[in-house]
Amino acid sequence: MSPLNIVATKFAGNGVGKVRRIAVAVVIGLSLVVGAAAFYVLGTRHGQDLALERAAAGIFARGVPAEYDGLRVFVCGSGSPLPGRAQACIAVTAGESLYLVDSGAGSPAVMQLHGQPMAHLRAVLLTHLHTDHITGIPDMNLASGVMGRGDPLLILGPAGVDRVVRGYNEVLALDRGFRVAHHGIHLLAPELGVMHAETAEPGIVVEENGLVITAFAVNHEPITPAYGYRFDYRGRSVVVSGDTVVTDNLEAQARGADLLLHDVLSMRIVGTMQAAATALGAYRPAKIFSDIPTYHAHAVELGPVAERTGVRMLAVYHFVPPPGNYLMERIYRHDLPDGTVLTRDGTEFKLPAGSNAIHVAHP
Repeated sequence: MSPLNIVATKFAGNGVGKVRRIAVAVVIGLSLVVGAAAFYVLGTRHGQDLALERAAAGIFARGVPAEYDGLRVFVCGSGSPLPGRAQACIAVTAGESLYLVDSGAGSPAVMQLHGQPMAHLRAVLLTHLHTDHITGIPDMNLASGVMGRGDPLLILGPAGVDRVVRGYNEVLALDRGFRVAHHGIHLLAPELGVMHAETAEPGIVVEENGLVITAFAVNHEPITPAYGYRFDYRGRSVVVSGDTVVTDNLEAQARGADLLLHDVLSMRIVGTMQAAATALGAYRPAKIFSDIPTYHAHAVELGPVAERTGVRMLAVYHFVPPPGNYLMERIYRHDLPDGTVLTRDGTEFKLPAGSNAIHVAHP
């Protein structure tokens, strides 16, 4: 190598080294700044108060608009009695009215955390009276009342709903009195805490301001009657299956709908869990796992349902069991048709009036 090349190489090396030293110094400086800021926010009272004030302001500023020109569907519970998610709950907004299909455990918290317009809640429509569809009702009643619901909450469902509501009203009577005494009648009017029940029959159960809600029979035997619900508003349509096996009646109600939300069971996962429980001598769980496939729709059945009914979009909820990891999700996807939406707690669908679009957003 010539002397000139040696000098050039040396200067080039020195230049690279200088750049590296500068870069390291910048990174260290930024780290110190970030560290100091983090210490200020987390380690000092003033910093904590400032962060807390901003977080609180964000909570009350992020509420979802109460009115929607079309149908807005919010999944407030995508799970089932098996652990992992909030239990069954679908919220449907049409114009200024909000309706729930079921309210299982954990669903009121999902509604509140996502800023749903609970003051506009008109009724809870029950598909059937299993615990994972009704145990969220008391907290939903309280939370919507606190937010300003103007009328007693209507609980509409199959035969037996009046007994459930009477029981809840009696169990919660002391609580209502305590809360009114604490917060005052102007915030929590006593009469608004008492829920009203209405027994539904198949057919139109709500018809107001252009919204039509139709109850229809499904098959969840031995639980009978059990219903699904269809929502029609301003040319858009949503069908919620509730818990059921695949039936001709459900397919007739779903035909041509924009969105079908259907319960789903993975026989591959449930069968494996049953076999494992049996092998370990856990006969009680094994019995449960052998029973539940008889009254839920299997994932492999839902592709043909979507094809026969011509729905624009198929989405699944009430997972049996809820997919708690990537493997379980892939098993569900393997058995469902391409394009199926696997909902989560907080998934939202927007179906604007005057359009065929369906906008999907996950939390």
